[in-house]
Amino acid sequence: MWNLCEEDIRIPRRATRDLAGFRAWAVSSRFPEHGRIDFLAGNLEVDMSPEDLHTHGTVKSRIAALLDRLVVDAGLGEVYIDRARISSPWADLSVEPDVVVVFWETLDSGRLRYVPAASGEPDRYIEMEGAPDLVVEVVSNSSERKDLIRLPPLYAAAGIPELWLVDVRKKAILFEIRALGPAGYEAVKPDAAGWRPSPRLGRRFRLVRKEVRPGRWIYRLEHDGEG
Repeated sequence: MWNLCEEDIRIPRRATRDLAGFRAWAVSSRFPEHGRIDFLAGNLEVDMSPEDLHTHGTVKSRIAALLDRLVVDAGLGEVYIDRARISSPWADLSVEPDVVVVFWETLDSGRLRYVPAASGEPDRYIEMEGAPDLVVEVVSNSSERKDLIRLPPLYAAAGIPELWLVDVRKKAILFEIRALGPAGYEAVKPDAAGWRPSPRLGRRFRLVRKEVRPGRWIYRLEHDGEG
């Protein structure tokens, strides 16, 4: 065994060798229930940092809430937030994005499948294999280089059609929608009002914020079908 932190988590050597070894560990009872541990093209990325309440947690939750209304309530598919693992043998990738959108048609086509839990109980799954329709990453201090540099080409290699990148840590908000093209992801251009089209969802979105008390901001994802 390789001790990453003697008082916290222990990573078995087989989990560091290849994707198959990591996936076996990730779905086992020995896998940590906190933090984020991902396998990116042969490298383990471990992030045990606490989640920032206002620049990560609430932003992620509000994005997921709107996507849930647009996707789940419309009967189009499912939206996952936290601890939803996606693995792609084609990209040598196993990761837990902040938000994941899966359409039923994608499951029916075989582009994505649920991996059953070891218990064999009906409708019990612990992992997805393949390419979901959309993933969202909210950038934090500890994940900046991974989210902005290392993950996008791997998500593209996995064939994920759309990637959203969000960063609200600074004065200027970063909200990008990237669509998968022949050469990788391309950022869709916003209009003059800041609306960005989502090819997979067929709507335009923008992320706005409002100061509700000195130094305290709230964030809202808007879509062009509101009102």
